[in-house]
Parts: sequence; C-alpha cells; structure tokens
Amino acid sequence: MEIQYLGTAAGEGWPALFCDCDICRYARKVGGRELRTRTQALIDGKLLIDFPPDTYEHALKHTLQLGKIKNLLITHSHMDHFFPVELIHRHEHFGHKTEGVLHVYGNETTQKIFYDAVLIDRFQAHPLDDVVTFTVVEPFVDFTVDGYHVIPVAADHDKREKCLIYIIEKNDKCMLYGHDTGVNLSEQAWECIFNHQYDLISLDATMGWKQTPEYHMGIPNDIEFSNRLKEKGCLKLNTKIVINHFSHNGEMTHEQLELFAKEHGMIAAYDGMKVLF
Repeated sequence: MEIQYLGTAAGEGWPALFCDCDICRYARKVGGRELRTRTQALIDGKLLIDFPPDTYEHALKHTLQLGKIKNLLITHSHMDHFFPVELIHRHEHFGHKTEGVLHVYGNETTQKIFYDAVLIDRFQAHPLDDVVTFTVVEPFVDFTVDGYHVIPVAADHDKREKCLIYIIEKNDKCMLYGHDTGVNLSEQAWECIFNHQYDLISLDATMGWKQTPEYHMGIPNDIEFSNRLKEKGCLKLNTKIVINHFSHNGEMTHEQLELFAKEHGMIAAYDGMKVLF
C-alpha cells in the first residue's frame, strides 16, 4: 500500500492565514516543506481521506484526476477536514466525464453538513443523486470499499459528534489513520486498535513538542501512543510511524519536527510526501 499526504496542516494552515508568529514568519520566508495546506491523504491513488478547502489546490499540485476517485472517508465535520460545498462540482454541469459515483462515508454530523451545503436553492438545478452518495458509518461497524476493509474507530476529539479515525486493511497490509484525536480513547477504541498489527500508523501531532490530555496530540503523546502499540505487539519490525497534522501553535519548524521525529524512529510528514508500506 501507499499513502500520499496531500496536506499536513491543522485547521488554520501553515503559515496560518492571519498569523505573524515566529513560526509562520519563518515558513513564509523559507517556503518549501515549511508550507502546509490542510490535512488530506490518498491511499493507493484511489481511496481519499477527508475533503478540506485545499482539495482543489491538492488536485492541481499533485496532478490528481479526482473525477476518477470513487470512495471518500471523512473523519469529522470540522471545516479543515470536510468542505462539502465543493462536491457540487462533481455534477456534469461543472465536471465532465467523471467516472461513476463518488461514495462518501462519514458520521451523521458530516451527512447533515453535506446536504445543507449541496441542497441550497442555487444548486437545485444540479442534483448530485447520480454522482455523489453519502453513507453514514458508525464507530466499530466495519465495511468494505473497493477491496479495502475499513474499521471506523471512535476518536478522542470533538464530543459534539462521533469523530472517527480509521483502520484500513487490504491484502496483508494494515494501517491506522489517527487524525484528529487525542490519546484519551475509550476502552472499546483501544481494544479495537490493539486487535491489529500495523504496517503504518499515522498519528496526530498538532501540538508539536507539547503534551496535551485530549482532543489533539503532541509528539510526546505520539511516543506514548506508539509505545502502547509496541507493548501490545501491534507493531511489526518495519512498521512506519508517521506524525502529521501540524499547527504553528506547536512552535516547531518542519526542520525541528523532522529531527525530533528521526530521533524517535518516526517520520514527519510534509505536503506531497508518499510512504510505501
């Protein structure tokens, strides 16, 4: 399997839109990997995870033909992970020669936001029924899409909705996509996670060097998280551990993140990075 990190920033982007902190100022000056768009990932070029406002930029930058993608997993409704109004452009009026139906999977909150966005009056002439469908998924109720076995796991994030992280399996490969979440997972969530061996785990590192009790993680939490998996025998000899979803509030440049990650056997994601596992 392969994962491509199309975007790797938290909600405000990096540098943040209106920010002039030292980290953001440095990113604007240096450019390159210090510049981050909102978090989105693509598995094997065909299973998309999340749909942020930067999806159009990702398609341009990485020469993606999104009209060929058939399946989209949504973690939760926050705007940096789900910007559904753009899905109206899959209608034939806006996007010609799209292939089949885009199947979107997410919680009830994301479903409501989806319909609220695409059923407004100005879009009534362009119904999406034949090109985009939405399926509500529940934590711990697995399903299969295009040969991928997908297990939604309840995240430690916004308590106002059923935020999800995902275990994704295909053939003999298994990955954990852990964005957005803190470490304060439910017993059922840990039990589900411990029930697998992973070739790749992708962990929330929003808060950089800081440790946080819930909602997001920092690198100290990522170390704790990966150590728990190692103790339970969930990591293989060559398991890749990737940290991702970074905020300028973590107060670390990409260069610093990369050095810190390397010291602890991890990989710090950057926009466009591909990892084969």
